[in-house]
Amino acid sequence: MRKRRSIIAAVAVAALALTACGSSNNPLSTTTPAAAGSETGATGSGAPAAGGDIIVGSADFTESAILAEIYAAALNSKGIKATTKPRIGAREAYMAGMKDGSINLVPEYTGVLLQYLDPSATASKADEVYTALQAAVAKVTPTLKVLDKSAAEDKDTLTVTQDTATKYNLKSIADLKPVAKDLILGGPSEWKTRPTGVPGLEKVYGVTFKEFKVTDAGGPLTIKGLQAGLIQAGNVFSTDPAIKTDNLVSLEDPESLFGAQNVVPLIAISVATPEATEVLNAVSAKLTTDTLIELNSKAAGDQKEDPTQIAADWVKSAGL
Repeated sequence: MRKRRSIIAAVAVAALALTACGSSNNPLSTTTPAAAGSETGATGSGAPAAGGDIIVGSADFTESAILAEIYAAALNSKGIKATTKPRIGAREAYMAGMKDGSINLVPEYTGVLLQYLDPSATASKADEVYTALQAAVAKVTPTLKVLDKSAAEDKDTLTVTQDTATKYNLKSIADLKPVAKDLILGGPSEWKTRPTGVPGLEKVYGVTFKEFKVTDAGGPLTIKGLQAGLIQAGNVFSTDPAIKTDNLVSLEDPESLFGAQNVVPLIAISVATPEATEVLNAVSAKLTTDTLIELNSKAAGDQKEDPTQIAADWVKSAGL
């Protein structure tokens, strides 16, 4: 066990150090290969592919990549040509792609997208958030629209190890207020400024950490950082199977800082034909939170299945 912890710590230290250095790569400049049997679809010119093809992008984390592949697979199964450009980067990066036309469909999350478009928004319940989001998209990005939201929800959480929760008697984010000054928080770089990140924790809960370390958006660097003790609290997504398998504790959010986060397709109006809309709404009708956990588990397990295959299998099993 001691040897395993040493290895984890070494890996996490190296990974965190690399992350902190940042990257000069433009996440929109490289096209990731699409699903087997399909073209990449990206022209590199900032314009949609010829013929009205739908180019599905994703954020740079596994669940988003799987959802993008699900959208593409479902569309292709109905004869609507769709290709993928996954793992573009954070919201700020792929929204630039949505605006310049290099992608025209992306899986999104209602609450965080609403906050991105309207930082003053206060809605927190699922239906209220969705209604406010529809209005915000129409006002701020009128060339885009959101389709039906799904029941599937993946929320940001503030997560700690069981040892940390026990040591400080932590059940809620509010419980961190007297002890956060001695703890290090880990999360994606955008958490430094997002209203659901460091500023929100300070404003809503009065929680100020000793230090903020850039890890990743609810991914392996954050998990490894928690395991190795390099951070004591981290941004982990609620559908991450590591919460259960690694005995982590996601703290309650009584003030709804993170709000509702239902999966929803964000699409360019120019490609939102009735046929494409029907397909994507059918996907949303089938998606549940348990589905997300199951899909993420397949990508995180020993076999580490490819998101393209995971998506194809699910679309088939769901009758889509």
